[in-house]
Amino acid sequence: MKVCIVNPDSIFFQGDVEELVLPTTTGYMGVLKNHCQLTTTLDNGVFVLREGTALNIFAVGKGFSIIKDNRVDIVCLSIEEAANINIAEAEQRVATARAGMDASKAKRPGPVYIQNQLVFDRERGRVKAHRMWQSPPLYMK
Repeated sequence: MKVCIVNPDSIFFQGDVEELVLPTTTGYMGVLKNHCQLTTTLDNGVFVLREGTALNIFAVGKGFSIIKDNRVDIVCLSIEEAANINIAEAEQRVATARAGMDASKAKRPGPVYIQNQLVFDRERGRVKAHRMWQSPPLYMK
């Protein structure tokens, strides 16, 4: 099936793939050839793309996908290869955002809490993607 992934900067990927695993707002979803027509929102998380026997693991930011006629178009805020993620930096951002959420929740949740929650969700997805790249589950090997 044909796949096109677009982020705000460029066309990130365009080509033929056998399988996708997408992090949607209602859970992870697999997509194979002849999938039914569907439009879904994407959440921060792990995005897997299989080309032949090669697995590519990415961290993807929020967005949406349109599946129709053996074509998948994905528009996302961010996407990066899991192998390129600085895990120590991402884990530090998760900890900092969590502390900011806790501090602002103790006072009164508001814009500061929401800003920290957005960072927390994005960075947690990056950490998960990097960990999956380091040690993929057995079904992915």
